[in-house]
Amino acid sequence: MPGDYDIEYCSPWLEPTTNRGFAKLGTQNERWERATWPYLEELTRNHPEAGIHFQDSLAYGREKDRDAAPDRYISEISHRTPWFKDVLPNFQHIADDQLPPGIDDGNKFTSVCINTAIYLPWLVGQCRNNGVVFKRGFFKHVKDAAEAHHSGKKADLVVNCTGLSSKTLGGVLDNKLYPARGQIVVVRNEPGAMVSLSGTDDGEGEVGYMMTRAAGGGTVLGGSYQINNWDPIPDPNLATRIMKRAIAVRPELVAKGQGIEGLDIIRHGVGLRPVREGGPRIEADIIDGVAVVHNYGHGGYGYQTSFGCAQDAVALVNNVLSRKGGAKL
Repeated sequence: MPGDYDIEYCSPWLEPTTNRGFAKLGTQNERWERATWPYLEELTRNHPEAGIHFQDSLAYGREKDRDAAPDRYISEISHRTPWFKDVLPNFQHIADDQLPPGIDDGNKFTSVCINTAIYLPWLVGQCRNNGVVFKRGFFKHVKDAAEAHHSGKKADLVVNCTGLSSKTLGGVLDNKLYPARGQIVVVRNEPGAMVSLSGTDDGEGEVGYMMTRAAGGGTVLGGSYQINNWDPIPDPNLATRIMKRAIAVRPELVAKGQGIEGLDIIRHGVGLRPVREGGPRIEADIIDGVAVVHNYGHGGYGYQTSFGCAQDAVALVNNVLSRKGGAKL
């Protein structure tokens, strides 16, 4: 629940933004991101209480990263003609003489950044406003959730959104799931733009990005994408590299001539992205006689595909319930 901080509950730790370049043209991810953007844009314009704001976004690419592995953290965002150029506002290619040292290509566009400490409780409020009843529980098996309905009756359907826990949840036990450890530094400094890098020279599992969260949420500096690393403790050496990378690409973060000592640190954080081999699992299932709709495995792009994925999950739910003639989730 919002307010809980646990290494395997990634949502509060993530650096939600769109677009981060995960989706490739013609994929499910592209379809989900296209479907999600209008909702995020509408929330940003008309619901400031949701904790989302627009930001100029700079996507920098290096030639040496072009042939990176297909599951590389950022693969598409700095291409000259990315699929989202006609989706996100104010897209333009950055002139060579405006690129930082070591950067070969770049794009500029308007994106959004979410302050999760505000957005997640806001979502809870929206659910409660629509009659949702929240209950805490601990289930070893997904079928047990059907017995926890607040009416006292067995639910007709369970929606499984347990993220990385679907790897160990009875009845699911999805061995395609694995963590991608993300480490961040949150500072009070502001870089004046959201920035993403196509890669770094500091190691295969390290990436570069920064963004200022809405409503005083601080600036997130990242990061890492360490596959199958479950370590919950922030690595101080990695934190130092993260901060140095951020200042190198965006000197505006600190006063002229200052290094990382010019950063006003709020906290360090670690979260495990719930990555799934083959992509998110959004499908209907029957487990020990219980109807289940799965919606998990979104890695580091859960927010920017959230509404698109939810639409697919809702369609599956409606299809199952129409056959059952019931409506208890």
